[in-house]
Amino acid sequence: MVAIALGEPGASAIARRIRACDTLVAANLVEAEVRSALTREGVRPDRNPVAGLRWVLPDRSLSAEIATVTAVGHVRGADLWHLACALYVAVSPDELTFLTLDERQRAVAKALGFKT
Repeated sequence: MVAIALGEPGASAIARRIRACDTLVAANLVEAEVRSALTREGVRPDRNPVAGLRWVLPDRSLSAEIATVTAVGHVRGADLWHLACALYVAVSPDELTFLTLDERQRAVAKALGFKT
């Protein structure tokens, strides 16, 4: 989302993949990350940069999902949260695509069984 909003390398490929999705689901941390990055770069979006997302709002601890992710590999805290939230909503990871430009996060997502 940040890459698209800032026109970073790889953004057009991610944007194409997003347009091909029926439903977009994200941890609500995405909003803070996107808005923080835009503010840092002095960008004022002409529309809501997170419009159209359905939010993952866990109603319990994600300790089990976090343990599953960390058993596969190490990622930064926010990346861990996004992966744990994806596991939370996934009936089966192989039924969902996890989109990221972060290579480490992508490798862990793939190891968890998500399409990447």
